[in-house]
Amino acid sequence: MKEQLLAKFRELYGEGASLFTSPGRINLIGEHTDYNGGFVFPGAVDKGIMAAIRPNGTERVRAWSLDMNEASEFGLGEADKPAQSWARYIFGVCREVQKRSGRIGGFDTVFAGDVPLGAGMSSSAALESTYAFALNELWQCGIDKFELVKIGQATEHNYCGVNCGIMDQFASVFGKRGNLIRLDCRSLEYEYFPFDPKGYRLVLLDSRVKHELVGSPYNDRRASCERVARVLGQEFLRGATMEQLDAVKGQISEEDYKRARYVIGEECRVLDVCDALGRGDYETVGRRMYETHWGMSKDYEVSCEELDFLVEVAEACGVTGSRIMGGGFGGCTINLVKDERYDDFIAKAREQFAARYGHEPKVYDVVISDGSRRLE
Repeated sequence: MKEQLLAKFRELYGEGASLFTSPGRINLIGEHTDYNGGFVFPGAVDKGIMAAIRPNGTERVRAWSLDMNEASEFGLGEADKPAQSWARYIFGVCREVQKRSGRIGGFDTVFAGDVPLGAGMSSSAALESTYAFALNELWQCGIDKFELVKIGQATEHNYCGVNCGIMDQFASVFGKRGNLIRLDCRSLEYEYFPFDPKGYRLVLLDSRVKHELVGSPYNDRRASCERVARVLGQEFLRGATMEQLDAVKGQISEEDYKRARYVIGEECRVLDVCDALGRGDYETVGRRMYETHWGMSKDYEVSCEELDFLVEVAEACGVTGSRIMGGGFGGCTINLVKDERYDDFIAKAREQFAARYGHEPKVYDVVISDGSRRLE
């Protein structure tokens, strides 16, 4: 990819580009906990976005998407928002850097990615993080890494129409090879946990389906959690116990009760997994992954038939842990598999899924990698 990028840059703009990259991410456990003030447990992966960039001495950006085979050109003012959706991510980062007193100019750029689209690995956060990191370096803006994370999140909010949490951008910027990150979404405190599962492999199975649902299921579930938190007299569900939830069961709907039960359990599971990793106890990690999946399927109701089927295949094959990864309604399962069971599991998952749904799932092995950086 590096050679392709530089060749295209030379063709369009000449020599002198600098290379920057940021990764996509996985989340081992901790789904729908971010907006409840809880913990998430992501890690950066060895797939991401790479960009060749060179300041051009003007007030305009000339960008080329290698994957889309498309160009975009725009200015740096608020009224200059480009038409292409992919270009708005770069434009939004430029605007958010400027809002933080970063004095930047125009630049030429070519970018490409190998983050699988639609697989829940956050290609958009990788794109935002790449440009935030690059502009900060090239123009020596002096913006710290936490603020680079917030620039990516604000780009989603203000220029791309997605009211996302902070986990994806955080993992992309702060990723560290061989480590997962426990992030407290309330305080933004974080801690690295070594992740070196000798004898195990981490693999994603992409169902290649995404169900479009009527209404707004994400917002509905968020509203459920907020209603229960208010009844409990809290800002977030974070820190609530099952005893507290059961005490107010008569004051909330059955649906809200189920949503809150999942979130309270998930907070405990994240902390259990962190403790288990400290002991090298990957069997406990796996059990908690299964518990998360069936909680998301039965209580939070954000799974789908195809993902439940993949998890059932994993259970039947003796896979240590398996669960839906991401917001739900399609996408991937993340699987912790013993080396000796890997080939059998992948073969059976492909065969049985194709027999039922007419296509095989895509398979992505996961390597935990470093965050945003400049390439030499």
